[in-house]
Amino acid sequence: MSWALKSYDEVAGIVSAKARQFALQQRAIEELQLGLASGRILAKALHADRDLPPFARSTRDGYACRALEATAHENLRIVGTIRAGEAPKRPLATGAAWEIMTGAPVPDGADAVAMLEHVEVAGGEVRLAKSRSLEAGENIVPRGAEARRGAEVLAPGTRLRPQQIALAAACGYATVPVFGRPRVAILATGDELVPVEAAPGPAQIRNSNAPMLAALVAAAGGKPVILPKAADEAEALDTAIGRAANTDLLVISGGVSAGKFDLVEEALSRAGATFHFTGARIQPGKPVVFGELSRSAGEDDSASGRRRIQPFFGLPGNPISSAATFLLFVAPVLAALAGATEPGPRFGLAHLAKDCKGKPDLTRFIPAHCTFGNAAGELPKVAAIPTQGSGDLAAFSRSNCFLVVPEGVQKLHADEVVRILLL
Repeated sequence: MSWALKSYDEVAGIVSAKARQFALQQRAIEELQLGLASGRILAKALHADRDLPPFARSTRDGYACRALEATAHENLRIVGTIRAGEAPKRPLATGAAWEIMTGAPVPDGADAVAMLEHVEVAGGEVRLAKSRSLEAGENIVPRGAEARRGAEVLAPGTRLRPQQIALAAACGYATVPVFGRPRVAILATGDELVPVEAAPGPAQIRNSNAPMLAALVAAAGGKPVILPKAADEAEALDTAIGRAANTDLLVISGGVSAGKFDLVEEALSRAGATFHFTGARIQPGKPVVFGELSRSAGEDDSASGRRRIQPFFGLPGNPISSAATFLLFVAPVLAALAGATEPGPRFGLAHLAKDCKGKPDLTRFIPAHCTFGNAAGELPKVAAIPTQGSGDLAAFSRSNCFLVVPEGVQKLHADEVVRILLL
């Protein structure tokens, strides 16, 4: 009954607390080529192998000089050119300037770089334009301003995205230590499901959830293990849940509602499950289930009694419901199992394009499309996508986010600032 269900904030808090526990557990570490490490979680800290930058660096094309001399608008002799990758041949003499390129090292004695477009050049001399002034330090990044040699530049638990990979490369890391990817068992249930390559019968549908969930698992840093689909029968479900025992996380799609053939919770109970919640006041995804199974710690540990915890999620079978509940609940737990220090769902803000209705007793997550190419300083615009329900894959394929309508809100109005859950 809906009155017994927890709110979205309550179940999100439960997931967050469990994710913090999972983040503390031991996990395997592997050394990976830097070019293959995108999306992986760093297992050990990375340190700068030299000062960054390793020399005072010009941030502009222009002339390296003394700010006091330049601001006096004196003519300064151009004594040479410094290109990126080339060390200055000698210090800067009094009354002189070096032509310098962006990224090149600044010669000793220079304390500023006058931008090319702010100077007048004639007869081998350069002078700062009368309308301009120059301060010491302008257009120069001092040596070590970004990081000192030996300083930690990336902490364990950091997800390696392009910017972190660039920093690791700058510090000389051809390989990086990363956590092994958690193995995630994906079990789709339902008598109506047939393989993707099959020709469905009149009352059958193709198993679209398994490949969708596998893609979501891979994007979240896990290694998907797709199990054969399970029929809506107690024995088939028990066997399938047993097959998932050697994985780190179990995600079940379908069979968690209140219908006659929704048997997943009973099967999990027979397997000894501890439930953290069964259902939430959200739409779609109201029947979502979260809990833990106690598993043998390894193939040779049955006699010793050593056990490990395998978290599981039961997601509704409709694909939009499965995707929404994965992003909200499964992804944070999976990120924590992978070793990430920031495992929460990814939300953003946008201006609402059109009015959107809410529900008094549910938090709604509505498939939507957000236009991110707005002018500078403007929030993106988001609009809900009309659907024929949580099974409307054609509509869902046109979405790139979910519009969040908080519980108790009757209507969101056009031009309001709203939250979006990023896909």
